[in-house]
Amino acid sequence: MRSGFTLLEVLLASIILGLGLTAILVSMSQSQKMMLSSSSLETAQEVMDLGDMAYPLENVQDPDQDLDVGEMKATELWDIVAGAHGPKMTREQEDKFYGYTWERVALNRKDNEEDIKRLGNLYTVRVIVRWGNQRRGENEEESYVTFWRKKE
Repeated sequence: MRSGFTLLEVLLASIILGLGLTAILVSMSQSQKMMLSSSSLETAQEVMDLGDMAYPLENVQDPDQDLDVGEMKATELWDIVAGAHGPKMTREQEDKFYGYTWERVALNRKDNEEDIKRLGNLYTVRVIVRWGNQRRGENEEESYVTFWRKKE
């Protein structure tokens, strides 16, 4: 009687080992994608906060003129928040915010005035942050919806 493994046992062990290694590599790849995604979402949240500080809804007087804010770069928002004598962006911050834009749109601003009054002068406002490489079609966006009430 000879001791050792048969060819069938070696093949079965190799298959099990290969499946285990494949599962580990796939989970590592997915966790790396998740880390990159969470970093992008964290930066998007910071851009949303910058936009809310630069253009606070509390300062809106006329919904036809002040509620909508066109798409702006995150670096422009920083300059508005910091002011002329405030701190400038560091090189790391410029790299971090590169390609991020912020926009605010009133969704029901062009509705009939009677409809808006029926809603209690309540406007639906959407804030959008976009990022990614537009040339390669790798655009991403994150948004939230809030409400603003017109003062009588």
